[in-house]
Amino acid sequence: MEVNYSFNSLLLCVYSTLIFICSFMVAAPIFGYLGDRFNRKIILSCGIFFWSFVTLLSSFITKDYYWLLVLSRCLVGIGESSYSSISPTIIGDLFTNNKRTMMLSVFYLAIPLGSGLGYILGSIAKDAGGHWYWALRVSPMLGLIAGTLILIVVPEPKRGSADHITGRIKTRTSWLCDMKALAKNRSYVFSSLASAAVSFATGAFGIWIPQYLVRAQVVQKTAVSCTYQPCSSKDSLIFGAITCVTGLLGVVIGAVTTRLCRQKTERADPLVCAVSMLGSAIFICLIFVVAKKSIVGAYICIFIGETLLFLNWAITADILMFVVIPTRRATAVAFQGFTSHLLGDAGSPYLIGLISDTLQESYATSSLWQFLSLGYALMLCPFVIVLGGMFFLATALFFLDDRDKAEKQGIEHQINPNVVSCYSS
Repeated sequence: MEVNYSFNSLLLCVYSTLIFICSFMVAAPIFGYLGDRFNRKIILSCGIFFWSFVTLLSSFITKDYYWLLVLSRCLVGIGESSYSSISPTIIGDLFTNNKRTMMLSVFYLAIPLGSGLGYILGSIAKDAGGHWYWALRVSPMLGLIAGTLILIVVPEPKRGSADHITGRIKTRTSWLCDMKALAKNRSYVFSSLASAAVSFATGAFGIWIPQYLVRAQVVQKTAVSCTYQPCSSKDSLIFGAITCVTGLLGVVIGAVTTRLCRQKTERADPLVCAVSMLGSAIFICLIFVVAKKSIVGAYICIFIGETLLFLNWAITADILMFVVIPTRRATAVAFQGFTSHLLGDAGSPYLIGLISDTLQESYATSSLWQFLSLGYALMLCPFVIVLGGMFFLATALFFLDDRDKAEKQGIEHQINPNVVSCYSS
């Protein structure tokens, strides 16, 4: 990673995030398999209880046992992979069409909203208790409440009930068979690759954009380089707040836009995603044009670019519900998450730092070149976003065909409940 005033904190952030993502990727396919075959709300609640328990225990780890903190991050990733793989499938079996889109939007609103509340609640708990570990003792209590409510309140719908598939499927295909079917599902494959493009950009931005803006201010001579810890976290907090707000706006605008566009075309879901990503790439490119002159202008471009980028969060999940049969949805969600992390935020922060390091080797002491080299490295992100937009356009080409195949499979099941094709959606 590139050498700078915040090297240690950035390295720690990237390292812990990578550990979490790797454990998440390993566990997600397992929970996807279980979610397609066993009681989902029990698996879901157990995952939340496990996450809460591990988080609480990690608050008692001292700095002398750093390896235990690393292990706890792995275990947290395992816990989170359970409910992120299974929750959308329960929603998919409770609602359909526009109502399902809206409910998935509400579910995905929890990502930016939870992040924002996490910053606020964690800060309050730290100030009240006098130490950062108090933040890790408050959040598990909320997790225990959520897990209990899921067991008591949330129903366990029959798979395919919202799609009017009667009864339970008696013959289930093997995991290998499910993977073959998903690999042949073009809409699923292309939308998963597009989701990875979003993850690539958001993972890189979360680590590097705050520092890029700090370097921009040094170039503008409105700030000085920080050479001693602790450094100001103002830009990180502002960027975090913008990400929370744009996440909320993006999910809401995406759901409303898709609902309106469905009145014009049946391919509305992937087309809305494609247009929003291509528009996002334009404003993200503008960040690197205006940042040298105006930090306010850069923040405005970040706000618009991220809002457009986050439009497709819930819509991508809805596309999956349309083109994958109910008994494969947990596996499909899990592997979509696996792909998004593997090709996206698992490596993008490191790759951006490596490119920036390579570019600035000859001018390491120049503040201007440190700023420019990081900007040039981050320019990879809008190109990846454009590629994601192309993947969504490819999804639009095959969306209706794959949706009809999934619906046909549901009809065939109603006629013969024992028939589940290995090569259908």
